[in-house]
Amino acid sequence: MLSRPGPRFAIIGLMLLWVIYALMPTVQYRALTDEQKEARRIDGTLELLEHRIINLGLDLQGGIHLVLEVDLPALVRSLADGRDDRLDEVLSQTDAEVAATDAEFFDVFATQAAAANLRLIRYFSSQGTKLPEIIDGLRAEADDAVSRALEIIRNRVDQFGVSEPTIQKSGRRRIIVELAGIKDPEQARKLIQNTALLEFNLLQDISIAQEVMLKLDDVIKVGGGPTEELASAQDTIAGTTVSEDTGLEAVLGAGLDTAAAPQGLAISAAAISANPFTAYVHVHGNDLVVPARYRHAVENLLASPVVRANIPSDGAFLWSARTEQLPVHDGEQNFYQLYYVYREPGLTGGVITKARADIGALGSSSSSQPVVNVSMNNEGAKVWARMTGANVGRRVALVLDKKVHMAPVINSKIPNGATVIEGMDSMEEAKMIAIVLRAGSLPAPVSIVEERSVGPTMGQDSINMGVRAASIGGFLVIVFMLVYYRVSGLIATAALIFNILIVLAALASLRATLTLPGIAGLILTVGMAVDANVLIFERIREELEKGKSVRAAIDSGYARATVTIVDANVTTILAALVLFQFGSGPIKGFAITLFWGIAASMFTAIFMTRTIFMAITQRPKIKTLSI
Repeated sequence: MLSRPGPRFAIIGLMLLWVIYALMPTVQYRALTDEQKEARRIDGTLELLEHRIINLGLDLQGGIHLVLEVDLPALVRSLADGRDDRLDEVLSQTDAEVAATDAEFFDVFATQAAAANLRLIRYFSSQGTKLPEIIDGLRAEADDAVSRALEIIRNRVDQFGVSEPTIQKSGRRRIIVELAGIKDPEQARKLIQNTALLEFNLLQDISIAQEVMLKLDDVIKVGGGPTEELASAQDTIAGTTVSEDTGLEAVLGAGLDTAAAPQGLAISAAAISANPFTAYVHVHGNDLVVPARYRHAVENLLASPVVRANIPSDGAFLWSARTEQLPVHDGEQNFYQLYYVYREPGLTGGVITKARADIGALGSSSSSQPVVNVSMNNEGAKVWARMTGANVGRRVALVLDKKVHMAPVINSKIPNGATVIEGMDSMEEAKMIAIVLRAGSLPAPVSIVEERSVGPTMGQDSINMGVRAASIGGFLVIVFMLVYYRVSGLIATAALIFNILIVLAALASLRATLTLPGIAGLILTVGMAVDANVLIFERIREELEKGKSVRAAIDSGYARATVTIVDANVTTILAALVLFQFGSGPIKGFAITLFWGIAASMFTAIFMTRTIFMAITQRPKIKTLSI
């Protein structure tokens, strides 16, 4: 089938349609002004667009790069049953040797303790009775401290409105945080380094929450607020709109309980004017939920002075930390839960001494199911006993940094602080909740050991220089190909442009990040793509000089050059995969564009140009080839 040009052009056409589909959101997004972006953020369509664009890295759009490090000597001191000068001296020597040699901290600590004849069981009897057990226990505590820091940072990063932040563990004690496009680095530093705040807030009855929301509807309509701006923004949404008379419930079908719009539908201006707050919120079981696309609109309402002034002093609206999927009439959509809690917490997380994911005991209500076992100190156990005893049957929210991670029901009074949290769907979720509970009292400080800030002006300069370099290099290559290979050079130029578009489309489809080294990889791809065409064209010239017909020369040229091209490109692709697997951020940016560039160049050089030549040589009168 692929021996004829027709099916081959069909494949190229499908590839072109995919390229247009993948790159169109990026073109639309870059054409938006800041005002238009804010309007689309309010109507819930900006986030959908942002998920399909090519993201720019820190070096292109500016931002902040932080390397955080857990203070392991401080962690070990906090875990010790007692402290003295000998332990402090061993920890100081260990820290100095690790800084000089980059050795593993706890291996050095064990060696230094042995050299100083320091019996670690005297300080860390809770970790074990033998030296290997104690070291393994301390190492596990250090890993746990880093996991807690990661969870805290993830909970805070979305406050900056950063698209595709990088938050990852580096080694055993460091965390890399990259926030591209952030406008206030100082605020980011302060917020990331703040102590985590874990609270246990009782939920208020849902009927009370509905009364508050109805009151907010009235005060917004009478006293002002961002209602008109929101309503105007909604008019621009493409999709189904719902009139005030029919109500939103008719559109949702039986999958939801009250008036609201799922993520795929628009709320009309009339609905917002009639119910400026409750139009976005509906009841699902015993929870208030908001379609993910309308979270920003509800946040704007909750932040307005008229709304803040009319929320009762003992209450507060808090968001869930993550989205969940709920059924609607046409499938499933993402929703955030909106909790109405008592403003003052009944208990804070500093009283928690242990939180561990486990499997429910046999014979219990959660037998063989994932649970979280929680222990508290004496002071916390007393408060918890009073709180749970007085509120049996009610729900309590686990709030970390003003975000609710779960809201379990209090089944009975818990007199000794030993609490079992049930209702997790998986062990992974149980482990996450355990980390959240432990994150309230981070045992080791986290310090910034490296910081790089890139201003938006410098980022734009990098973009301009990268585009200029790519443009000049591409222009010179195109001129050479047109002058030296004439019409065949024009075919190679078309393939080269298509090659670049395929790489950009791949980046957009994979939600990859384009960095300055990525642009370098793109420029290298241009050279390698042209190199493939040069090999093919020179082979064709050799065959023509031997007296072969145009079609025979083309067939022979491609057959002889393809093996060489594939051999060279496959080895380069393998090198790119190794760089991506083991390299850091900038290296990965270079590797990913190089990988897709080489893959695209083989498609365009071997398949696309061959197809064009096949179409040309179908004409029986063709006697010469402009090459």
